[in-house]
Amino acid sequence: MSEQVSFSLRGRNPDVLTCIANLSNDEVFTPPEFANRMLDTLAEAWATDNDGANLWAEKSVRFLDPCTKSGVFLREITSRLTNGLEAAIPDLETRVHHILTKQVFGIGITQLTSLLARRSVYCSKHANGANSIGKTGFTSDSGNIWFERLEHTWVGDKCKFCGAPKATFDRGEGLETHAYAFLHTDTIKTRVAELFGENMQFDVVIGNPPYQLNDGGYGTSAAPIYQLFIEKALELDPQYAVFVTPSRWMAGGKGLDKFREKMLKDKRMQRIMDYPKLYEGFPGVKIRGGISYFVWSRTHNGPCAVQTIWDGEPTGPAVARNLDAFDILVRRNEAVPILEKVKAKNEATLYTHISSRKPFGLPTNFRGKQTKEGFKNPVRLFENQRSGWIERKEITINPVWIDKWKVLMTAVQGTSAAIETKFLSKPIVAEPGTACTETYLVAGHFDTEEQANNFAKYLRTRFVRFLVSLRKATQHATRDVYAFVPDLPLDEEWTDAKLYKRYGLTKDEIAFIESQVAEHDKGLFDETSADDSDDE
Repeated sequence: MSEQVSFSLRGRNPDVLTCIANLSNDEVFTPPEFANRMLDTLAEAWATDNDGANLWAEKSVRFLDPCTKSGVFLREITSRLTNGLEAAIPDLETRVHHILTKQVFGIGITQLTSLLARRSVYCSKHANGANSIGKTGFTSDSGNIWFERLEHTWVGDKCKFCGAPKATFDRGEGLETHAYAFLHTDTIKTRVAELFGENMQFDVVIGNPPYQLNDGGYGTSAAPIYQLFIEKALELDPQYAVFVTPSRWMAGGKGLDKFREKMLKDKRMQRIMDYPKLYEGFPGVKIRGGISYFVWSRTHNGPCAVQTIWDGEPTGPAVARNLDAFDILVRRNEAVPILEKVKAKNEATLYTHISSRKPFGLPTNFRGKQTKEGFKNPVRLFENQRSGWIERKEITINPVWIDKWKVLMTAVQGTSAAIETKFLSKPIVAEPGTACTETYLVAGHFDTEEQANNFAKYLRTRFVRFLVSLRKATQHATRDVYAFVPDLPLDEEWTDAKLYKRYGLTKDEIAFIESQVAEHDKGLFDETSADDSDDE
């Protein structure tokens, strides 16, 4: 037993958990290095709140990973506790037995991941098997890493707990249901007691939850689910909750508005570490908008320390600030004073200027005819990567806009590149007699060409696109992303120099904007239909 314990806890080279492939972009394995960063941050928070105490020397602290995949969090916690508790429990075998049976717990998200997690933590897929380092402490195969197949609870065509569509997830026994145990309960404390056999209070809940579920919509439509894990975790009332998720909750995301509002108002949010650069947090995993992790502390009551990591290094010191200063979380600390100067003028914004999706009621896949021959009253139609023609009478939504000067912006803007620098496409100035499909938004409609041109030039400025970037969490550039952009008079041409002066920006603030937002190329306005290739 002692030999097995020693082998399992010494350095692993190479570490198998750095080599396994992700299940999908929705169920992402946490790299061991990243898991250890999260644990370092947790330990710092514990020390700050407990007069410098070492978390890993606490033999009564209980840890739960409610969405265990590879078992990396539980494995690394076990390793740290094995070192930290040496003085309190000198015998290695006794120490490991105590840690595995009394301190580390997990709930697998699938049968496969539960086996993988047990292998990572116990060195065997059977916790009580001959090769398990924790065998003397367990009477079951699962040990403290639980998994059983559950079914969704259907109310109509949706699951009452996670919203999964019945048509997609009412599946046979040979397929995973993705009915996660941590979510499918009315009372999470009761569920935890059912799983682990006692009314257990966890001090730390930590994990990397599944990100989304197919919601039965068109194509690859999916709804976020990670927020449900966080809400359940906080219902357990731990001392600390530490989760890594996509960062899109900070500014957008389907079904995340109430969650965002609640998190921004929660004064127990102690620290946020943000990784906005694509692929940086999880190499090779495409999560638009990047990822972040947070530390929530039950005893904290005040501002949250926010820090951005770029190319492995902090962009500056952590800044303690009230997360609910705006309706979304402004991710970069350097951007906050700039936005405060803009907001101080109390100007109306472009939010009311910008159309909703399908400004003329035509979907993205609509195709007009290639020529206007045969039409009594033809309208030129800006479509996805082309233009066509449509009969005027076929347009029943906003028909009065047809004969206005319009500025069109693509509803999707972004690339697969690690860094987004343009944030908005180049505007299209569309003359009277035109309309567009859902590929575009009508950013504004005007009586004169001069007003349309001035508005288009305004949207091209770095200043405007910087303000858009603060709200743009993914490639989608819908009306919401313009909600910080002032609605300025169009009797003059706006330039960055004029805008910087108008809002009293300092040299450092200007330099920050220009470091984040690239100039568009020299063509004044796009005259072609959209694609998403305008970024660096």
